Amino acid sequence: MSSDQDHLQKTDTEERFDFKKESKAAFAAEKGLTEETVHAISEDKDEPEWMLERRLRALEQFQEMPMPTDWPGQPDLSEVDIDEIVPYIRPDVDVRAGVDDWTELPDEIKDTFDKLGIPEAEKNALSGVGAQYESEVVYQNMQERWEEKGVIFCNMDEAVQEHEEIVREHFMTTCVPPSDNKFAALHGAVWSGGSFVYVPEDVTVEMPVQAYFRMNSEGMGQFEHTLIVAEEGSEVHYIEGCSAPKYSAINLHSGGVEVFVGEDAHVQYSTVQNWSKNTYNLNTKRALVEKNGRMEWISGSMGSKATMLYPSSILKGRGASDNHITIAFAGEGQNIDTGAKVYHNAPNTKSTIESKSISKDGGRTNYRGLVHIADGAENSSTAVECDALMFDNESTSDTMPYMEINESKVDVAHEATVGKIGDEDVFYLQSRGLDDDDAKQMIVSGFIEPITEELPIEYAVELNRLVELEMEGSLG
Repeated sequence: MSSDQDHLQKTDTEERFDFKKESKAAFAAEKGLTEETVHAISEDKDEPEWMLERRLRALEQFQEMPMPTDWPGQPDLSEVDIDEIVPYIRPDVDVRAGVDDWTELPDEIKDTFDKLGIPEAEKNALSGVGAQYESEVVYQNMQERWEEKGVIFCNMDEAVQEHEEIVREHFMTTCVPPSDNKFAALHGAVWSGGSFVYVPEDVTVEMPVQAYFRMNSEGMGQFEHTLIVAEEGSEVHYIEGCSAPKYSAINLHSGGVEVFVGEDAHVQYSTVQNWSKNTYNLNTKRALVEKNGRMEWISGSMGSKATMLYPSSILKGRGASDNHITIAFAGEGQNIDTGAKVYHNAPNTKSTIESKSISKDGGRTNYRGLVHIADGAENSSTAVECDALMFDNESTSDTMPYMEINESKVDVAHEATVGKIGDEDVFYLQSRGLDDDDAKQMIVSGFIEPITEELPIEYAVELNRLVELEMEGSLG
């Protein structure tokens, strides 16, 4: 093990995430959302006219749509006041498209990502890395051997300029249109930064590519957009990390993810989100999966005041498949509402959804999911499993599965379990020398192991440590 790796392992996880940096902004929009704000963002990015037109159409749709308030048991969004959110902050980095050398970054930004371990992760186990600070990607790098095979990994602002044809075809057209929901429309109006990944036909990217999104300023919104296009027979694993320090003012994260999985292609999308308890995390993520394509979602969500996150897949082609694995943790004052949506629109399609949730100190978790099997999607199958673990009588955990089955020749299964940490289990572990806290942490680690074992080792270790800190009440 290198000395740098040893240092990262010894660095306190709480210190790595819950810190604030004083940094300069080259440009910051006014609070709120107006047509003038949208024009200012687009002009600052020197975007083509068609992108500005899409932003303005999304703004119109946002203004016409009501705030979602009628979902049973949904998180309270009354504190989310768009007029008090700063939608766009460009950090003071000389190179607008980001840099490919850490030494070129301003010290305060470089120190932020050093603490988060991004340079070390890049050296050891990644094909490419992107790092976003506030509203802009400040660092992007891809290993040369993948570039030589035609793989593209760059920030979305660069993609709009340099890969316009692909972006114009895919960006918020058929996968996540602004009309999907109010926050998708908000995202379409003020999106900034994010990742663009393009994998040519029959190319397998053997190591993951990673993007990290850091929201540093108080009272801001982060609206990064991720667009992944995997052509026929290709394969890629994209990993995303997110974090923000705690402030008294509300922060809003409303990202957008669009994944296009070609015929016989395979995309895995893994994310560990560790927002602070003043952050509302409201995202829209969706994949379109062609014939025999395979999509995998692995999500860990914790830390935010409220989360509404339901990655979805539309299985368009015969034999397409989808696999969702999620973990959610809610502590005091938190309402973590997560789940998955799968649409079986072709025969012989398959989906599995596995959800694990943990709640303590009066926190609430909820699995909210939808499986739709269309008429004619014969010989399709779906299996949904929801497991919840509660620490006390004040905490709650709900499951709200919706099944829309319009075809008789299908296989459908659903299983849900809810339980508390048993005194007998804790006593048994204490009899083996563990104290009360360590015993409970071991039980929780075993509970989430089916999910952590699907993650790269660095992320699995980090996720376990974040759960431990949540149990201690140390984060946010």
